[in-house]
Amino acid sequence: MLIKFFNIALIFKSVPPSSSFVIEVRVLSEREWLLPLNLLPSFFPPLFDHQYLLLSSSVFRHSDSSSSFALKSQSFGRQEDTAAVMSLSKELVFLILQYCHEEDLQKTAHMLELETSIFFDMDYFEDLLLSGNWDEAEKYLLGFTILEDNKYSTKIYFEMRKQKFLEALDEHDRQRALDILLKDLKAFSESNEELYKEMTQLLSADDFRKHGTLSFYGDTVSARQCMVNELKVIIKANPLFQDKLKFPEISNSRLRRLINQSLNWQHIQCSYPQQNPDINTLFVDHQCPIPDLPHGQSLESNPLGYSTASQSVVSDGPASLCASVNPVAECSVLISETNSSGALDEVIPATNFPVQIQNSEVNKRDDLPKSVQRVLTESSSPTSVDFHPVQQNLLLVGTNDGNIGLWDISSGEKVFSRTFRVWKIKNISKLFLVSLVKDPHVSVNHISWCPDGSLFGVAYSKYMVQLYSYHGGSSVHRHLEIDAHAGSVNDLAFSKPKNHLFLITCGDDKFIQVWDATTGAKQYTFEGHGNPVYSVCPHEKEGVHFIFSTSTNGEIKAWLYDKMGPRVAYDTPGYCRTRMVYSSDGKRLFSCGTSKDGESCIFEWNESEGYVKRSYQGLGKCSSGVMKLDTSQNQFLVAGDDHLVKVWDMDYTQLLTTIDADGDLPASPYVCFNKGGSLMAVTANNNKIKILATPVGHELLQTSENVSFNAVTVLSETIRKLAVNPISPAIDAGPKEVPSVLGSPGKNGDAGNSEDTKPELTAKTNEVFKVWKCKPEVRECLHFQSLRLPSEVKVNKISRLIYTNIGNAILALASNGIHLLWKWSRNEINCSGMATTKVCPQIWQPRSGLLMTNNLPGVTSTEVFPCFALSKNDSYVVSASGAMISLFNMISFKKITAFLSPPPVATCITFYPQDNNIIAIGTDNSTILIYHVRTDVVIKMLEHHCKRVTGLAFSDKLNLLVSSGADAQIVVWNTNGWEKQNSKMLPIAVGKSPSPPSYIYVQFHQDQKHFLSVHESQLAIYDAIELKCVTQWTIGDSYVQISNATFSCNSQLVYAGFVDGTVLIFNASDFNLQCVINPTSYLPSDISIEVYPIAIASHPQEPNQFALGLTDGAVVIMEPLESPGKWC
Repeated sequence: MLIKFFNIALIFKSVPPSSSFVIEVRVLSEREWLLPLNLLPSFFPPLFDHQYLLLSSSVFRHSDSSSSFALKSQSFGRQEDTAAVMSLSKELVFLILQYCHEEDLQKTAHMLELETSIFFDMDYFEDLLLSGNWDEAEKYLLGFTILEDNKYSTKIYFEMRKQKFLEALDEHDRQRALDILLKDLKAFSESNEELYKEMTQLLSADDFRKHGTLSFYGDTVSARQCMVNELKVIIKANPLFQDKLKFPEISNSRLRRLINQSLNWQHIQCSYPQQNPDINTLFVDHQCPIPDLPHGQSLESNPLGYSTASQSVVSDGPASLCASVNPVAECSVLISETNSSGALDEVIPATNFPVQIQNSEVNKRDDLPKSVQRVLTESSSPTSVDFHPVQQNLLLVGTNDGNIGLWDISSGEKVFSRTFRVWKIKNISKLFLVSLVKDPHVSVNHISWCPDGSLFGVAYSKYMVQLYSYHGGSSVHRHLEIDAHAGSVNDLAFSKPKNHLFLITCGDDKFIQVWDATTGAKQYTFEGHGNPVYSVCPHEKEGVHFIFSTSTNGEIKAWLYDKMGPRVAYDTPGYCRTRMVYSSDGKRLFSCGTSKDGESCIFEWNESEGYVKRSYQGLGKCSSGVMKLDTSQNQFLVAGDDHLVKVWDMDYTQLLTTIDADGDLPASPYVCFNKGGSLMAVTANNNKIKILATPVGHELLQTSENVSFNAVTVLSETIRKLAVNPISPAIDAGPKEVPSVLGSPGKNGDAGNSEDTKPELTAKTNEVFKVWKCKPEVRECLHFQSLRLPSEVKVNKISRLIYTNIGNAILALASNGIHLLWKWSRNEINCSGMATTKVCPQIWQPRSGLLMTNNLPGVTSTEVFPCFALSKNDSYVVSASGAMISLFNMISFKKITAFLSPPPVATCITFYPQDNNIIAIGTDNSTILIYHVRTDVVIKMLEHHCKRVTGLAFSDKLNLLVSSGADAQIVVWNTNGWEKQNSKMLPIAVGKSPSPPSYIYVQFHQDQKHFLSVHESQLAIYDAIELKCVTQWTIGDSYVQISNATFSCNSQLVYAGFVDGTVLIFNASDFNLQCVINPTSYLPSDISIEVYPIAIASHPQEPNQFALGLTDGAVVIMEPLESPGKWC
């Protein structure tokens, strides 16, 4: 059978006697058969996984006669592998069958069924029989069974041919009847000669109905129907048809979705992903071209963050296979039309999409920090430096005499310094004391910030690790002191598996230790090195966290966070004392070291196989000390060697350039980049550190005073809103006498004494304690930071709030119909570009100055129920504020169309997840409209509620729509036919019945099987099928009314706001109260009116971040501190 699939012909042939089949692939327009064959894994990556289906030259068979090639499932020794291959192959055929039926390619579908023998379409077979299409019916049946297979098959063929024979007699066409008797019925003569003779005698009878056994025969139509009914029973009893009569349950447009996911995956791999990719063929893997842009523009300068690696170029919903993903005109409807039954989500072009491409070595060298901008002087030789991960103008320094210092490199001033001393003598080991008595000299081996910059750790040359907490400016406090290793602590690093901050150390005792960075408790001990462990390098890949460690004899091992021992072990060439480092994007692994003979080396590794991929040239032969390495911009490798800073392009082994930093460098200077690669610190002779900068880095230093002020202000404001939570030096370190990690500077502002001064609580913090003193059972959340989003647009109240699906922006709808959009830019401080409290976003408007504003009715605001919904690709918003529903373009802010004039008034809106052309609209007259935006048609009106509809939520997994209303009723609708499936009245206490402006909201759990119901008096989670309450929480007499609530993105938490401004955070499984956030901790002190959150939204990727829309028109984001990283 031949089926045209784009420009490829797929030829399906059954391979008897088994149920396997061959797929022949024929190129219709060219003879290069390898191209379409290689495309198959790209189309269906889950189905052509190389773990299950191996393609080799022996698999392809060339046929000169047909110019086609065959691709077969092959067994490679294990029956289970063959079964897996055949199962996936069958599923592929079912997907193609579904596609053919959706595209109305019925003949093609039935030919595929016939050739593959995978599915017997009983309805199609019945239609053939009832219409008397005997030849086609037998041809179709032959694909599944032949006459001689078994008694059931023989009976089927006999009944069909007998009916054909009788119809010819009934029409008095004796010649045709004779032909049927001789050609078709002759096959049964050997098994039943008497029956065959009786049928021969019927040829001479005037009326065959006079034969006793045929007296029941009526007209042709009724006779055919009786035959069909009998054949259905026989076919179901036939064992050859047992697993071929039921078509599997497959979600709509599954093949389209798989191809779209493949295209998305290909787009993610693009080096320069663009918002309007030109995908008009499936014959080659997609690759966005290099943009041709004006010089000087860069990806980081993109103010809107139009395209990131995590964005989808094609939606997961239904989409036309033959449609290209190209933008359409601004005046078009929500979804671009195609020639197919489905439609692709429109992708809006990003105008002036900025990407800077460096094509020459000259441009590459220009990207390097080469000019000396600052020279810092320490008390002794610097041994380790590290830039702050957020505040790019802060540099942490450790020295040979054990001192640590924090420098503001914009001003060239040291804002904090500390000389080594033991904090708690009674907590250190006797061996350490003996070592100090013999030789009191202690140096800093390594110093490093934790990922969010709230802590830094110091590894000393004797036994000890100390952790400090940083609070902005010069505020640094003791956090933990750990007697970590017997002998020198050679390295330390931070890691965050399962969102828990760990400190990893290694030392001369040959151990790697993993500590809880909050409490100091030891979590893991890894042993297996035969020599002192020199360095550690933690990393995460595809959700798996692991640690690389290196020893002084060049041995490399890899560990998981368990007690199973090293998972990988190999040696460095030359047995160098090595440090390992990943590129900024975490995709490439490098090592740098120096052997005992002074041979220096830099390698790039294949981390999974343990072999050297690339060895870099140009290193000195007699280096003193151990060479240090750093990476920048996923492009450069930089190391100190031969009294120079040497630079390599990661992709080339030859030396790219050298930097002398105005000379006076030691033989192996320590080098360190800031996060953006615009600044580089290089240690120099005479206890100096030189700060080199690119032109961008120079501007950063010139403006960093303001940047630093803003960043510190945000952090300081956060810290001032937090209460004191003393943390001990370690789990077993004795009494808690160390000031809090959340403490504030001393009264006199002296940085030198700030760590030893217990911070005072501000008046605001004291007020927090007073408010909640009457509720001792509630644990107030003290470890969080908040950010109030800026806005020059005056609004009275935030009615609705939502994060974009990608998580880099927040959209708010105010009570006056105005939409506000805040976007976070990708920059040196916020590398991910995601919404965060650490960086203040910009409120965004197009250059035209347009505002997205809904039409408003001529009524008071109390009668308006604002609502909106965001499309899956974040390109469109559908919104209403009591008048017509508006469709806006999220990039240009233009109103594309408006529809559905009141009455009724829209009160809630949500997109149908299986088709973005369809939205569900709840109204104030108690009805729900299923509306097709593209065709401007109301598909269905759902009626059951008695009052206005207040909430809507779809379950894609269960094909359900759940609605809630002001009548306190929950209704479940089946989306297949839009019929009511179940309903339930909420058990609301007397006096708590909903009345305007109260509401009942619904939101589905991540499992799509349960949903959250939010009423002003209670929170409850229900089973969506049976509408049984799984768990519930009521306000009782202790709390005021609930204003809104939502699940976290992973559905593990529920965030609930109250009309007194309080925010409670619950465990979603049992509504166990995790912690409480008091309004005084996030509201300005000068607010005189009553302010509380009326809208609440959770981040789509960060489960511990949420945003509040307040009644004063403000939006506040909240998240816990990086350490501990979770709520309470």
